[in-house]
Amino acid sequence: MADTIDPFVFHTERRLVVLTGRKACNLENLLCNIKQVSGSCIFYHMHYLYLSHHFEKPRFYNDFANWVSHALQDERLAEKLAAIDLLTFTHIRDVREAIIGTIQKHIEATRGYKRECPEGEQFYFCEAKSFIMPTGQVAHSLPEFFSTVEHLTNSCLHFHFFEARLRLERPTNDFSQWMRNMGQKRMAERIDHLNPYAMTLDELKHEIARLGRKYRSKPYAHSAARL
Repeated sequence: MADTIDPFVFHTERRLVVLTGRKACNLENLLCNIKQVSGSCIFYHMHYLYLSHHFEKPRFYNDFANWVSHALQDERLAEKLAAIDLLTFTHIRDVREAIIGTIQKHIEATRGYKRECPEGEQFYFCEAKSFIMPTGQVAHSLPEFFSTVEHLTNSCLHFHFFEARLRLERPTNDFSQWMRNMGQKRMAERIDHLNPYAMTLDELKHEIARLGRKYRSKPYAHSAARL
C-alpha cells in the first residue's frame, strides 16, 4: 500500500503583509474590528510572531494579548487571550469566536470600563497575502523524509504545521497526514502530538529530527511495533 502513496513535496511560502485600514484605540474598538476583519487577518495576528526571529522569546506570541498588555495595561485580559489554545482548533472562525468570547466576558466583568491607549500605540490590523511554492525537496520514504527535515527552512515548517492545519482547515499537520497515508500511524501520531505553539520553529525542527534519528536507529529500523 505504501508504494502507491505519492512522495511528500515540501512547500514554502512568501508573504505580502498589508494594512487593512482598521485600527483600535480601546477594547471595544478591538472587539468590533475582530468581528469584522478577514480570517487572514486573525491568522496573521495569532501566528506571525512564531515565524519571526527573536533574541529572546516574546512574552506572548499572540498580537492581541501583547497589545492589551502593553497599550491598555490590562494584564488579566492579556493572559486570558494568550491562554487560548490554538492547537484545539482547525478553523479560523472558531479561533475568532474564542477571542471574541474572551474579550466580551472581560468587558462584562469590568462593567464596560474603557481605557484608551496612548496616542501612537493604536492596534493596526494587518493581513498577509500568501504565495505558496515548492522548495524542490521531495521525500519518497520515511528515512528520506527525516533526512530532508534537518535542512528545511522555518517558512517551510510554518506552512506545513501552522498554515496547513488552521488556515487551510486540515485535520492535522501535513507531515502526519502523509505518514498516516503511508501506514506509519504511530509515527504520524508522534509528530501530531508535538505542540508547535509551545516551542520555536527551530525547536520544532529539532524535535522532528530527534524522532527521525530514533526511527533510523537499529531498534526502530527493524521493528514497526516500536514506532
